[in-house]
Amino acid sequence: METKVLLPTQENIETVGQALSRGALVGIPTETVYGLAANALDGEAVSRIFKAKGRPADNPLIVHISDISQIERFGLVREIPDGAKKLMDAYWPGPLTIIMKKGDVPDEVTAGLDTVAVRFPSHPVTQKIIDAAECPLAAPSANTSGKPSPTTAYHVLHDMKGRIPYIVDGGMCEVGVESTVITLAGETPVLLRPGGITPAQLESVLGHIEIADAVLNKLRDGETAASPGMKYKHYAPGARIVLIKSDDDKYIEYVNAQKGTGAAALCYDEDVGRLEVKAYPYGKKNDYDSQSMRLFTVLRKIDEDAATLVYGRCPDTTGKAMAVYNRLIRAAGFEVIELA
Repeated sequence: METKVLLPTQENIETVGQALSRGALVGIPTETVYGLAANALDGEAVSRIFKAKGRPADNPLIVHISDISQIERFGLVREIPDGAKKLMDAYWPGPLTIIMKKGDVPDEVTAGLDTVAVRFPSHPVTQKIIDAAECPLAAPSANTSGKPSPTTAYHVLHDMKGRIPYIVDGGMCEVGVESTVITLAGETPVLLRPGGITPAQLESVLGHIEIADAVLNKLRDGETAASPGMKYKHYAPGARIVLIKSDDDKYIEYVNAQKGTGAAALCYDEDVGRLEVKAYPYGKKNDYDSQSMRLFTVLRKIDEDAATLVYGRCPDTTGKAMAVYNRLIRAAGFEVIELA
C-alpha cells in the first residue's frame, strides 16, 4: 500500500473524510499527538487499528468528536454526568478525555469495557476531518505500539508507511503528550492519565479528585487498563532508559562517570554544557510545557542514533510535571536510580 502525506487543504480533507467513512485508517494531527483514526462506529475498521499498530486488544481507544452535540447524536454514552458537562464547558475543545458509561459504541473501541472515553480536540484540522468523515473517530497515537508517540507527520510515516493510505500533515503538535484522561463513570472522579490539563485544573471544576495508583506506578498484575497509556512499558525507544532521581550536581557527576561506556543523557537544556557524554535535552528544567512538546521527538532521536543506554533526568510528579514523569517512567520500564 502506498502511503500519501497530504497537506490539510479542503480537497484533501474531503478525500480523507470519505476514506474514513468507507472504513480506511488515516493518520491525523491533533494538538496532543498524531492519531491513527478510524470510524468509531465501525467495529471492523477499528479492529484494523490494532493490527496496524500491533496494539493489544485489551487497550481501549478514545473517541474523537468535533461538536459536543455528537455525543447524543451518535449515542456514544448512556448519559452525560453533571461533572462531565462542567469539564466540557471549561476545557473542551482541548486535551482532555472524559470517560463515561458507554452507549452504542462497538466493543472494539472500548476493549469490552462498559465505559467509553470521549474527547473534543482543539486542533482545527482534526475538527474538519471529523466533520468531513461525518462520524466520530477512534484514534490512538499513530505509532507502533509501545514506541514513542508521534508529534509530526514524519514520525507517523516512519511507523505507518505501507500500512495506511493517508497521513494529514498538520504541523508539529502543540501539547506533545497525550490528553489528560479522567473517569466519571464511578462515584468519585479519578485521574487515569495526566496530560495538558492538570489535576489542579480538574479540581477547580470538580472539587476533590482521586489519582489512580497506575498514574505514577506500575499497573498491578491482573489489573485492567481502564485508559490508554496505563500499560507497564510504553512510549519507549529501543534504548534502555534509566531515570536518575537526584539533585542537579549528583546527576551530572553520576552521568559523567559513565563517560567512555557509550552511555548518553536524557537531560534538561541547562545540563548540556556540564555533561561529558552525548546529551539529548528535552526541555528547560522548570518549563514543563517545553518538556511535553519535545519529549517524544527526543525519544525518537535516541532511536535514530541507535543509542543503547540513556540516563534520564527524573522530573517532579506534581502539576504539569506529572504528565512528563508518567511518560518517562513507562519509557524506562520503571527503572529508577535514587542518589542520596
